[in-house]
Amino acid sequence: MLNFAKTFSRYETLVSEVDKIFNAMQEAHKDCVRCKTYCCDCCYAVFDVTLMESFYINYHFNNALTRRERRAIVKRAERADRQYYQIKQKLQKMYIHQGRSPEDVLSHLAEERVRCPLLNDKKLCDLYQWRPITCRVYGLPTSIGGVTHICRDSGFKEGTAYPTVNLDNMNDRLFQLSEELLREMGSTRSKIHLSLVPVSAALMTTYDEKYFLV
Repeated sequence: MLNFAKTFSRYETLVSEVDKIFNAMQEAHKDCVRCKTYCCDCCYAVFDVTLMESFYINYHFNNALTRRERRAIVKRAERADRQYYQIKQKLQKMYIHQGRSPEDVLSHLAEERVRCPLLNDKKLCDLYQWRPITCRVYGLPTSIGGVTHICRDSGFKEGTAYPTVNLDNMNDRLFQLSEELLREMGSTRSKIHLSLVPVSAALMTTYDEKYFLV
């Protein structure tokens, strides 16, 4: 049996820290943080999750939802996964064949829109309690690769200084947790702690002893 309880607990501690950051920013910038129920702009953003988050989402997907609910989500995940593949092919062409800069490619990626398979028809997240960290900080100013991003529906203004969530630092902590997860399981697949996948792939992957080579 896979053993991951300790790493899950450490990940949930990080999640708690992130939620406190969001709440503090929301309190300090009430006019700018405009997240509310049924607001789902972040549910169309294109991003990947680390192994730690991928496994965590997958675990709760398979244990918190009914078979009928999972089937509906998997259909949406299959559709999203095809869109992700097309987007990544386009970005690869921009970078390798057209010689576009990494900053230009990242900027283009930020404009892409794919519906998250966890977004249901009521405009609510089917796994909201276990959503990734990227979802938890959306609505705040964030930076990744030296580029700052601001939610289009927020009140934050370009060119104005605000406290910013550094997603590069956050990902470093998530990579570390991913590595700890593999050690706790006794996995021989040590290199996969740096892997990144979209939420759609996280939902459809079978994370078992065979996957982790336990």
